Amino acid sequence: MITHPPVTLTQTILRGLACRCPRCGQGKLFDGFLTLRKRCEACDLDYAFIDTGDGPAIFIMMLAGAIVVGAALIVEVKYQPPFWVHAALWGPLILITTLLPLRAMKSLLIALQFHHKAAPGRLVDKTPR
Repeated sequence: MITHPPVTLTQTILRGLACRCPRCGQGKLFDGFLTLRKRCEACDLDYAFIDTGDGPAIFIMMLAGAIVVGAALIVEVKYQPPFWVHAALWGPLILITTLLPLRAMKSLLIALQFHHKAAPGRLVDKTPR
């Protein structure tokens, strides 16, 4: 059995942003845009443990919302353009600020989940003192 050296948090973050296997950093993580592979082709890590849920989408929506709403408010207060200008400006900006970073954010959360050995929450039986 091959043992893999411990990975630093910085390495984990870089592997996540590169959309690579969180254990070896060599294999690809995705088959499609957001579709995960079954396992790493380099180190054979089974990706069945991965469950990011809606985390990446929530982070991206909050960041994109802050950017787009802030920019739209500044443009509205400063220039007061017609509504079609708002639609022309903010429609593409919403697509850019949500779709471009989504894959990297999902991969980053997967890598951090692996690094910190995240697992589903469990109730602990505690005996009264």
